[in-house]
Amino acid sequence: MPSQAPQSASLEHITRAANGWAILLLSVALLVAAGFLIQIAAPPGSPFHILGALIAAIGLAFLFGFFTLQPNEARVLILFGAYKGTVRNSGFHWANPLYARKRGSVPTKGVTGSDNGSRNRLPLGRTQGAMGFQSLTTTVSLRAHNFNSETLKVNDKRGNPVEIAAVVVWRVENTAQAVFDVEDYGSYIEVQSESALRSIASRYAYDHGEEHEITLRGGADEVAFALKEELQIRLVKAGVAVEEARLTHPAYAPEIAPAMLRRQQAEAIIAARQIIVHNAVTMVHMALDELDKKNVVKLDDERKAAMVSNLLVVLCGSSEASPVINTGTLYN
Repeated sequence: MPSQAPQSASLEHITRAANGWAILLLSVALLVAAGFLIQIAAPPGSPFHILGALIAAIGLAFLFGFFTLQPNEARVLILFGAYKGTVRNSGFHWANPLYARKRGSVPTKGVTGSDNGSRNRLPLGRTQGAMGFQSLTTTVSLRAHNFNSETLKVNDKRGNPVEIAAVVVWRVENTAQAVFDVEDYGSYIEVQSESALRSIASRYAYDHGEEHEITLRGGADEVAFALKEELQIRLVKAGVAVEEARLTHPAYAPEIAPAMLRRQQAEAIIAARQIIVHNAVTMVHMALDELDKKNVVKLDDERKAAMVSNLLVVLCGSSEASPVINTGTLYN
């Protein structure tokens, strides 16, 4: 007979906990009954006295199984290391008091992230422990969270050093994977987000790409989509769904920023000059055509060249032209 394959911890299955209010009433009834039996028991070692003590112990044990869940929260049920299911219903619940409330601990990092992106609080599902360790609870938040990465210095596609950061919106989708397939899904998201951000930055040039080439500066939507896909591939192991990822700080590194700024200014000036020259030549051509069509004046090649030169100086010059009155002719 073939042996049955063990249940995978990474497969989440939803379970329901008992109603907390009903068990609370039962606990109170057991404690009242235990007090009544102990009170009517004449000798301390009588059967009623022993029965009352047992009922009181059961009633007290029930009191340790209560827990509450807010909307978009879940609790992973772990009994002596075995995964028993996930409770996702909000409200006041009761479960076996022997279910674990902690799922281990991780070393404390000097500065860590948090659920709202700040860097001065404990990460999700953690409580401060002693001796530099943080306890990981079995309660998992299913809400959407923002993670703001630190500003990283990386090289873009052309090897230019750039500074880049990103904001990632994520939520836990599979609680079993988040709890059992990675040591600490909060730290896992931070490390993998930084790795994905470096990978994406190296695929694109910051700006001034080839024709129709996507750049970090000009293709914000395309780069954001690529970053989201890269993150989803990396974070699926932790049961995390990435809802949005977007760059927040694309900029040249300080050591090359002045040179790149001068280059951008020069390219802008050249582009503007190209437009000015193109339009000036068009206007000169129109002026000569109009003079010929209306027979205003007959111009030979030498006079046309002089007129073209003067018009181009007026139209293309960066400062206002000063008129000069010519009292002679070109042939004197």
